[in-house]
Amino acid sequence: MATDIRKLLLPGAKVRITQQIAARHYSLGTVIEGTIVSYGQQTTGSWFAHSRDDKLWLDRIEIRKADGEISVLNLDDYTEVEIIQPAPDVAVSH
Repeated sequence: MATDIRKLLLPGAKVRITQQIAARHYSLGTVIEGTIVSYGQQTTGSWFAHSRDDKLWLDRIEIRKADGEISVLNLDDYTEVEIIQPAPDVAVSH
């Protein structure tokens, strides 16, 4: 995921998230659209990652789909995030 886009992942922004799971000779992809509820780093229950507080930290985003369903996604190197509509009161400069 591009570093610059992280600043735009604010509650209220509408996003399209494309994730892929790499397999041996193919990949499985899915696209999810919704409004950001929250975004940030959260720990996993991993005990073997020797980083901050001996936990593995992952970028996680919680979105609300159009039908009201809440999805929590881990953002990794295979994730593409597209801002469909910025969060209210956020000016986007080009």
